[in-house]
Amino acid sequence: MHTILLYLQAVFYILAGINHFRIPKFYMKMMPDYLPAHKLLVDWSGIAEVILGIGLIIPQTRIYSAWGIIVLLIVIFPANLFMLTSGKFTKMPQYILWARFPIQILLIYWAFIFTK
Repeated sequence: MHTILLYLQAVFYILAGINHFRIPKFYMKMMPDYLPAHKLLVDWSGIAEVILGIGLIIPQTRIYSAWGIIVLLIVIFPANLFMLTSGKFTKMPQYILWARFPIQILLIYWAFIFTK
């Protein structure tokens, strides 16, 4: 089960990172107004997700990638808050916007499993 969770998480982040390039407008819409260079930040976060996802698969980099994912999830927390409070996501049900917070905690825990 541990191995399945590891590869599932790796694929999750690799695909999420690729999505930053497939649908960048969605991710740019999530960017808080106070941050500069939205496109650049979306690109870099997509690259980071792909690299960290691949890093989970490689035993020598697994721990570093897991910690990197935790840091990334903490760094993107303001985007989740912005989604909830900006009024830009009115087509998305409120319960989904609120659900992002406990999901974020679960994703952090999921990555933490692989930090040992």
